[in-house]
Amino acid sequence: MTAAQAGRSPLALQIDAALPQTQCTRCGYPDCAAYADALAAGEAAINRCPPGGAEGVVRLAHLTGQPVLPLDESCGRELPRGVAVIDEDWCIGCTLCIKACPTDAILGLSKRMHTIIAAHCTGCELCLPVCPVDCIHMHKVSAGATGWSAWSPQQAAHARSRYQARRERTAAQHTPASVEAVAPAAGRSAAIAAALARARAQRSA
Repeated sequence: MTAAQAGRSPLALQIDAALPQTQCTRCGYPDCAAYADALAAGEAAINRCPPGGAEGVVRLAHLTGQPVLPLDESCGRELPRGVAVIDEDWCIGCTLCIKACPTDAILGLSKRMHTIIAAHCTGCELCLPVCPVDCIHMHKVSAGATGWSAWSPQQAAHARSRYQARRERTAAQHTPASVEAVAPAAGRSAAIAAALARARAQRSA
């Protein structure tokens, strides 16, 4: 049993294994594991995972004994799988998308353009709202296939391992001596504001 599995019920682990591991948070929980734990405890509905779609609801119904329900569209709709793409001409290198990505699928440095590693992207869309210049968009990669028809167990396992590795790495980095921990918030805001100003100037030129 891994450290991530320790202390969790067998049912929660079974449910977690049936989730697509996109870590998109659309279910209302911080990650797939938290949603699985809530389902195992009877505290969540089985129809709150848009990436799993209708087939995912059926899988969760089988595991929990709950009746099959239509997907709760307040969490989102079942759509073809997408992969994030960065318009590198407009990327200002703010690193906000890198911090938001749950699977370390974005490569880049501060003040340098970023790019997406498609094989690691789960299509979670968490990078979209944090981008201050709207230079990220989703590219459909599964034609008309949706839910588990567009996502394999192997991809889910890869996404889980990427997410767990990121959690372990970020936990190790959270020390009082870290630059980010001591950097004034005003300084970070000023840097982003300056980058935004440069991007606007480029677009209006």
